[in-house]
Amino acid sequence: MSGQRGNNLRSSLKFSLWVLSQLVVFISSANSVPVDEQRVPEPETYSRYYNYVQLTDLLQSLAQKHANIANLTSIGRSVENRELWVMRITRDPAADGPGKPKFKYVGNMHGDETVSRQVLIYLLEHLLEKYGEEPRVTELVDSTDIYIMPSMNPDGFEKSTEGDCIGKDEGRNNAKNIDLNRSFPDQFEGVHVNAEVMPEVTAVMRWILENKFVLSGNLHGGTVVASYPFDDSVAHDTEGFYSASPDDALFRYLALVYAKNNPVMKTGEPKCAENINETFEDGITNGAKWYDVAGGMQDFNYLKGGCLEITMELSCCKYPPSSQLKTEWNNNREALLAYMEKIHIGVRGFVRAARNDAPLADAVIMVAGINHNVSTSRFGEYYRLLLPGTYGITALAPGYIPMSVSGVEVTDGKAAVLNFILKAENEENPTTPSISESPTETSVNRTSTDSSTGGSEAADKEKNSRVTVQPQDFRHHHYNDMELFLKKFSSEYSSITRLYSIGKSMQKRFLWVMEISDNPGVHEFGEPEFKYIGNMHGNEVVGRELLLNLIEYLCCNYDTDPEIAKLINSTRIHIMPSMNPDGYEVSQEGDISGVQGRNNSNNYDLNRNFPDRFNFVTDPRQLETLAVMNWAKSYPFVLSANLHGGSLVVNYPFDDSPDNVRRYSKSSDDDVFRMLALAYSRENTQMYDGQSCKEMDLYQEYFKDGITNGAKWYNVHGGMQDWNYINTNCFEVTIEVGCYKYPPAADLPKYWEQNRRSLLQFIHQVHRGVKGAVIDSKDGSGIPNATITVDKINHPITSNVAGDYWRLLVPGKYHLTASAQGYSSVSSFVIVPKEGVEVVNFTLSRIHSHTNGQGADDTTPVVDPRVKEFQNLIKQLSGESGLDKLIKDTPTQSSFRYRRYSEVSEVLRALTLNFPEITSLQSLGQSVEFRTIWALEISNNPKVQEPSEPKIRFVAGIHGNAPVGTELLLEFAASLCINYGKNAAITRLINETRIVILPSINPDGRERAKEKNCTSTAGKKNVRGKDLDNDFFGNASQRAAEPQPETRAVMDLIQERGFTLSVALDGGFVLVTYPYDKPVQSVENADTLRYLATVYANHHPKMNSGDTGCPNNQIGNIANGVLRAAELHSHMGSMKDFSVDFGHCPEITVYTSCCLFPQAEMLPTLWAENRKSLLSMLVEVHKGVRGVVKDKNGKPIVGAIIVLNGGVRVFTSEGGYFHALLAPGLHNIEAVADGYQQQSQKVSVSPFEAASSIIIEFDMENDIFGLPREFVVASAAAAMTALVVTACIIWCVCSAKSNRQKDGFHRLRQHRDDYDDEIRLMSMGSKKSLLSHEFQDESESDEDTLYPNKL
Repeated sequence: MSGQRGNNLRSSLKFSLWVLSQLVVFISSANSVPVDEQRVPEPETYSRYYNYVQLTDLLQSLAQKHANIANLTSIGRSVENRELWVMRITRDPAADGPGKPKFKYVGNMHGDETVSRQVLIYLLEHLLEKYGEEPRVTELVDSTDIYIMPSMNPDGFEKSTEGDCIGKDEGRNNAKNIDLNRSFPDQFEGVHVNAEVMPEVTAVMRWILENKFVLSGNLHGGTVVASYPFDDSVAHDTEGFYSASPDDALFRYLALVYAKNNPVMKTGEPKCAENINETFEDGITNGAKWYDVAGGMQDFNYLKGGCLEITMELSCCKYPPSSQLKTEWNNNREALLAYMEKIHIGVRGFVRAARNDAPLADAVIMVAGINHNVSTSRFGEYYRLLLPGTYGITALAPGYIPMSVSGVEVTDGKAAVLNFILKAENEENPTTPSISESPTETSVNRTSTDSSTGGSEAADKEKNSRVTVQPQDFRHHHYNDMELFLKKFSSEYSSITRLYSIGKSMQKRFLWVMEISDNPGVHEFGEPEFKYIGNMHGNEVVGRELLLNLIEYLCCNYDTDPEIAKLINSTRIHIMPSMNPDGYEVSQEGDISGVQGRNNSNNYDLNRNFPDRFNFVTDPRQLETLAVMNWAKSYPFVLSANLHGGSLVVNYPFDDSPDNVRRYSKSSDDDVFRMLALAYSRENTQMYDGQSCKEMDLYQEYFKDGITNGAKWYNVHGGMQDWNYINTNCFEVTIEVGCYKYPPAADLPKYWEQNRRSLLQFIHQVHRGVKGAVIDSKDGSGIPNATITVDKINHPITSNVAGDYWRLLVPGKYHLTASAQGYSSVSSFVIVPKEGVEVVNFTLSRIHSHTNGQGADDTTPVVDPRVKEFQNLIKQLSGESGLDKLIKDTPTQSSFRYRRYSEVSEVLRALTLNFPEITSLQSLGQSVEFRTIWALEISNNPKVQEPSEPKIRFVAGIHGNAPVGTELLLEFAASLCINYGKNAAITRLINETRIVILPSINPDGRERAKEKNCTSTAGKKNVRGKDLDNDFFGNASQRAAEPQPETRAVMDLIQERGFTLSVALDGGFVLVTYPYDKPVQSVENADTLRYLATVYANHHPKMNSGDTGCPNNQIGNIANGVLRAAELHSHMGSMKDFSVDFGHCPEITVYTSCCLFPQAEMLPTLWAENRKSLLSMLVEVHKGVRGVVKDKNGKPIVGAIIVLNGGVRVFTSEGGYFHALLAPGLHNIEAVADGYQQQSQKVSVSPFEAASSIIIEFDMENDIFGLPREFVVASAAAAMTALVVTACIIWCVCSAKSNRQKDGFHRLRQHRDDYDDEIRLMSMGSKKSLLSHEFQDESESDEDTLYPNKL
């Protein structure tokens, strides 16, 4: 029995081994199959769903099989890390070129709506398999760039259940439970796109914005209908509100194309079980009319991507049984193809430059009468879908003259071809109207706009008869009540409101501002900004309540009142109900003319607290004042009103006079102010009457027409309205809205009724005068800070960051001039209409650099695309919100604490270990106690010298008792490293900059500092008791002893040169200082040094206010938060002075906090305050002027001296490179090198653009000893010739004499015996005479030489 079992066991084992061997052979053979043969897609059965893995395999196999027309890519990943696959189907799918419009289909956005996923799989299979067989498919694929995304929500699909028709399971949303079709930015609703919880949305948004898609379809399920934009409306009515887009007729046509080719959809009666009676006329519907969807994808495509997209609902059942898939494919196949073919209707063409036929990317194509534009691709190509008809079409591109073509015929069938050739604005064009002061001037384009003010009596009657919603609840709002009121309306009307605070009062109450606009939070190009301020005097409360009423009125009537809608759509309105909330809280209802609560909690009158043009205001600047000053300088306000109480009049500038006498103090814009004041008073009959407060015996004042000049009424020093007019572009008046300062609440409805029309009419005045843009003719970009002057009116205004400007003027004829640093001015004559605003755009040409007085067309290097891209980045980051966006895109999550030396060293080493490709750690030396002075370099190539890149130095810890700077720089370094490769802007800044960070140069002092001590000097000096900031001396004669080791380490680094900018962080104040610390009478390049300090301060939320806010502050208010260092603390041997004098590098010192060693809990706040400023320095270091110095043969000249404006010097480095920071403006640059002619140029520096790049070419020196080279050479040649001739003559003479001497000696020896006796008889004198006669020698030395021979 046991033997039998053994035999059986052996047999079983043999069989198992045989099976195993066969399996191995099979697997080996399978693995040996070539890759192209591995992925052979199975024939489609139309009877099963593909899960994610199956879908991936299928798409990959199809892409391999049809590689000639298919390319599979992923545009991102889902929450659960699944790829978002997109199949591109077209001829040559790996190439990108012109001639084929881009089309896309997106399916399965809601994970449980699965029919869309499957029919798109079937569609791409159909296109791939039928290509080359069916002419229709072949033509479509050859002529169209098709993108198909079967599943936008693969995570949701995996959670869904087959047979679930109504979406009971959780598969609709993504893995973070986010509805993807409610998560796109919306025109009417503030939708925040969070990449962490909705990566699918951010990936698709990026995909849309990076491609110029022309037509698109978004496939859903749950009913059968084609829905088209818009998907929502301002009112967000649940259903029934038709929200038409500018292309409404076109959208209806496109939806009908799909519906009519779907046998179920075209009936309009889907008969879905969930809503059996629901019908859609012709099978289509406007999205918002069906039901309101905020944050939908189709509206985003249209508004932001320029792509027309509709939403197709394909089946009543969301996830039907797989047995129905064949039917669903048959129902939709023809509709899918027919819809795709419509991408070829309308108009198409190219936009090119006339000068060189180059394609113009992002040129705008406008169709008259349709308020929706498309733009060109990088190939200059555009596609504009249009219905058959006749159109006027215009092409615009920045820096080019627009071109319009009327009578463009669009017919059924293929698109009409319309190409545009645009001339640059600085090219001669006799057909374009231009106004110029010189032959090189460029064009000025003018148009008029409709009035937004009042109008005819009929219009007034229409306004009066219009039914509007009036405020219902009139009461006095204390602070908490007011705060809740504002938050309530901000929440309920979030599509048109934004609630923000500009700061806090002395008692820490927020200074709230409500913004009301159709695009809150955004300055829209060309749209003026307006502000109302109330309750500046705390006990004057009517203005506070009127502004709360106005907020309610504007919000409630936006959707129903055309006047309100137009006002909000065309104006960015800011309303601050209370500037003095502390004063309000102590005021008393019933106060007629008292002063309790008038001032702020420090008992200062805020309307006497602003800087004054005639009188120095000695009172310390209050927090409320500083907040409003910063606010006024942060926004491009055009018009403002300050609401007061206690009288009934509109008061306009000026409020005071030079001699403090009560008399009319006229401003340069007195006519404008009178117009503005009358616009308010005329709508308030009691005010316009002029009998101010006539029922009150105390006041018997008369103001003609209800207006008055401020100083004529009474003098006010330090008033807000004058400060606005003098220091900003904003015109402000003060409106006294009631005789009682704090009337009973029962009287508030009366005040509202008296002032309602006035409040609205005054806002309308912001649309008076002239507006437009100042544009750079070279690239079409706006010119910021350009000056607009009006002839005979001594009050210039400046353009905003984007180049747009507004200038209030009364109707009449004017001569306007636009000018900007580095540009030629342009002037224009303008007629300002009685109603509305005149639009005047100025296009300015740059002033070209000049070399030695001659035009130098070749001094600017040719800019390659990457350099141009970086220049655009610098300009973008220098814009109004560029750095704010960068900070928003690079959040930090640090837990701040103070770190001693050992931890600082660990952090620095950790950065180099984690980011070795962009960091390098170097020891500069050691402190007295042998702690290392570390220098961390951050760049894309940290161990290689790259002289063409600017080099910036950040230093902290020179005083060990002020360690905040050390922690800020460590966080700054970590933030840069972490975001490298993740954020494009940070990556590019690091790639183009060499950043050197010295976090602590006095580590010994830091170890002795006392934590949480704001004033202790322990640790300020090094262990030898030396203040290191008194130890930087460049000349040995200036120092009494050897420098400290810490000082020597830093001095050696500074003297390496090559640094463009240095920023040192210290503590004890909140301000920035610039060189010099030593007492000097004048400072070379002072404008640049002050400017660099101002840049840092301007990006700091507190510093630029000028009030340090430090207790026991002895220095008072500091203008703009910037001070020359010697004025703060004059001393010798400072690091910044050494940097300027011996390192040829400007250095500023930033004092980050009042407290030297604040609590660690303060570090996050200090980081938030300084982060933007630190980043601004990385941007600023790329400005100024940079270039290369070389000789005529192209050889770089190292060590050449670059003299800036006749003073400051920098030196060229390896490769002949130089870079110098300069304040904005026009500068003289001189280049000097031994043996070469001196060269000079003029360069223009912009505060918003990367450094002007120039090439300086040297000729050989033409002067020698101050004389022309040719003269000196000729003279030298003549002199040499004369010397040679003279030498020859002397040689000949000497030779002759020598021969005669030899002959005499010969004869003397020959006849010696004949006259020996005679010689003996003669005297010595006779002998001498004889010999002299014999040789006729005139040389005494020769005679003396002969005598010994004879004696």
